[in-house]
Amino acid sequence: MLTHTHVRTIEWGDCDPAGIVFHPRYLAYFDHGTCLLFAKAGLDLATLQARFAVIGYPVVDLRSRFLAPCRFGDEVRIETRIAEFRRSSFDVHHVLHRGEELTVEATVTRVWAGWHPDDPQRLQGRPVPEEVRVALG
Repeated sequence: MLTHTHVRTIEWGDCDPAGIVFHPRYLAYFDHGTCLLFAKAGLDLATLQARFAVIGYPVVDLRSRFLAPCRFGDEVRIETRIAEFRRSSFDVHHVLHRGEELTVEATVTRVWAGWHPDDPQRLQGRPVPEEVRVALG
């Protein structure tokens, strides 16, 4: 499977008053990693919307484990890959390391979504195109 890796330094704005990463910030890191993974495959969000008439891939489930705290100034490495495709949903696996230490891991389930044909206020899951599966595989 295609993997995207990026390195970032923990900023003060990511942290709580104790200087430890506030847990929702990890979700922002992982969302960014997902966008970078798709872009690495040539499938940035604008391309997906134009080519496949979808609005994107919203989150429908999240499972995470926090193994060690990251702090202001730490340099971390975030790795993102698709763990599994299903008909209209897929799992994105993220791991965050500080040096060689695994600090956080998460699996985020996303759905390939477009507007519902009968109600433009609702979303509807759609089958993930084979082209997307191959590009990220």
